[in-house]
Amino acid sequence: MRTTPPATPSADLEAVLSSIDTMAAQQPIAARIVAMADSDDTDARTLARTLASDVALAGRVLKLANSAYFGMRGRVGSLQIAVTVVGFPTVRTMATVALAGLDDESRLPEGFWGMSSCVALGAATLAPRFGERPQDALCLGLLAPLGVALLHHTDADGYAELTAAEPTAAGRRAAEVRRYGIHAHRLTAVALEQWGFPPSMVTPLGAVDDCSRPEGALLRAALELAARLTAGDHVPVPVEQLTGGQLREDAVPPVLERVRAEADELRLAMLGE
Repeated sequence: MRTTPPATPSADLEAVLSSIDTMAAQQPIAARIVAMADSDDTDARTLARTLASDVALAGRVLKLANSAYFGMRGRVGSLQIAVTVVGFPTVRTMATVALAGLDDESRLPEGFWGMSSCVALGAATLAPRFGERPQDALCLGLLAPLGVALLHHTDADGYAELTAAEPTAAGRRAAEVRRYGIHAHRLTAVALEQWGFPPSMVTPLGAVDDCSRPEGALLRAALELAARLTAGDHVPVPVEQLTGGQLREDAVPPVLERVRAEADELRLAMLGE
């Protein structure tokens, strides 16, 4: 029996991957923060001093520290205290956002930050149910769509056509593999690996397509909740199915309510607006 050979990706994956390598040179301060925020030798004072060299990024960290999510509205005036409030992983995540050019909505797919902020808040709110720290889950949710931005940066017209033709997340990931040889979440994992992020941030991205893998359960649930809030034509998938029974549908409404109430403030803080 003859088998159909796999399709050859029609876009240059190497161009996408090479763009990851060049970002550090274009944003040296953000790249330095990404590198130093995970070092045992870095304290809040040292990180704040480096962060102060990037006025825009420092402003975003201060704004996030004063947001409703951290419960410190209007009380954080020092950058060093802001670093302590939001935590090193969050500062590193915000530097990665700057490094990848995600702080400029004009260069992103429509609705990118609407979805990203909902994924992040959904993941952070659900984290205790999955034995995860809310701060780590917030960072994972913020960075999960990074691969979408990288594909869009490299092939804006082609990626827009792809997303218009594929209304479902599973369909888009399959189409991404056909066109680029990799789907967006796997591309995010590749980028985070290259920037030295720990396995706890990378592994869920590789498990997101396999409902039998509990490592991806929290991210799958957060993506589902975000889709329910942001995609008008989304057909809901039972969260019990996505999480192996770790989350029930009756737990979803209050999470949706919180995400709906706070997502826009998180989006504005991440963009510095």
